[in-house]
Amino acid sequence: MRLPRRPRGLSGEDAFLWGEIARLITPLRGRAVPIAKTPIAKAPMSKVPAAGNPPPPGKKQDAPGLAAKPVTKPVTDKTASPGGRQAPAKRIVKPIPAPSPVAAPATVVTAPPLPGLERKARLALRRGSLKVEARIDLHGMYQAEAHGALVGFLMRCRSAGHAHVLVVTGKGGGAGYDEAFSERGVLRRQVPHWLRSPELRSIVIGFEEAARHHGGAGALYVRLRRR
Repeated sequence: MRLPRRPRGLSGEDAFLWGEIARLITPLRGRAVPIAKTPIAKAPMSKVPAAGNPPPPGKKQDAPGLAAKPVTKPVTDKTASPGGRQAPAKRIVKPIPAPSPVAAPATVVTAPPLPGLERKARLALRRGSLKVEARIDLHGMYQAEAHGALVGFLMRCRSAGHAHVLVVTGKGGGAGYDEAFSERGVLRRQVPHWLRSPELRSIVIGFEEAARHHGGAGALYVRLRRR
């Protein structure tokens, strides 16, 4: 024999729904509204405060569904003028240091040019009536070697009492050759400077270009001071 089933009670959710529906139903005359035996579960309370209860002071109510945004304070510019425009920044003028005194460049003392030979002696040497007492040929020598040879030669000539000597330097490398790369061309330019130097100025009175038969532009007549 099957036992009768016990009536199943309503769950909390079913009872809540039944209570909401029962409110909308008008009972028949002479009958009361049926009341669910199972206690009705309370609906979850909303976190939104009631309209009559304002939020506490100092705390703003966030709108539902919107995240709270950080409140930024307006930055006030201390340099702003009363009219709202920014005051121009003050220009700091740095003092310009006084220029340091510049030392005057050293004066380069150049020896005065030596005079040429006397007209009488020059003509005599060109004509051959006055003989050249000694000569030196600097062909094939480098500058250092030629300078030493020239100084030694003139010192010996002065010691020997010679007055007019011939120094052959050479005209250069010839036609079609750059004299700047020729040792002969360098000696042709350097020997006059050596003769004017303090080292030889005490014994050299003057010099000038020799006659063609003595070498022309590649040789010099040199007059020495006698002892």
